[in-house]
Amino acid sequence: MKVLLIDDHPLILSALKTVIEGLDESVEVIGADSAAAARLELGKHSDFDLVLLDLQLGDASGFDVLDEFRAAYPALPVVVISASDRSSDVIRAIDQGAMGFVPKRAGTELLSQALKLVMAGGIYVPPMDLGAETSPSLSGKALSKQAKLVQIQQQAMSSNYQVSTGLESLALTPRQTDVLALLLQGKPNKIIARELGITVETVKDHVAAVLKALGVGSRTQAVLAVGQMVQHQPETLFSTWRGATTP
Repeated sequence: MKVLLIDDHPLILSALKTVIEGLDESVEVIGADSAAAARLELGKHSDFDLVLLDLQLGDASGFDVLDEFRAAYPALPVVVISASDRSSDVIRAIDQGAMGFVPKRAGTELLSQALKLVMAGGIYVPPMDLGAETSPSLSGKALSKQAKLVQIQQQAMSSNYQVSTGLESLALTPRQTDVLALLLQGKPNKIIARELGITVETVKDHVAAVLKALGVGSRTQAVLAVGQMVQHQPETLFSTWRGATTP
């Protein structure tokens, strides 16, 4: 796996590079200390599998860079890795298409776990109060489900508790799971329909069923909810990096 790591602080860039390369001997990390340097690296290499992006860059806003990369390289997953862990920043990053949000302050062990999950194709978001960020139109049942996800995540983060509640508890069909994987990659309904060989209307039906199962009202909330559920078991739980699918 080839990873582009973007951070303008030399010491942090070096430390993160060491942590990431230590996750697996097959991981290659290319560092970039600015948005301009990152653009050059992406122009030179077409084989990056993942981008890790700091929000605080000296020559550009990380959010602007996130928008730019998601538009220019829609198939390349971008994960924010930031000193901030504010809910507003997490929500904004996910809403702009980030595939995860990893706080730097998490500590080396947790950072390692989070990056391992992300690099295995999972989604990591820090523990947060999803209920406070949801739409007022969501039902009490949906908010209750989200509150439970937060409780599960907080238990996992504060102890050696292993999360056993994965997406299998949602009872999604194989096709709905395929749709969720593509939805979490930020792909619109037309692209999902094309990749799965089904109609846009069928995709809409599957998306509605997935959101209902998750107890959320939007794609952004779906990413956050899945991020709360999928923790500590990257080898066995849901991956956004899909292989071949079956009809």
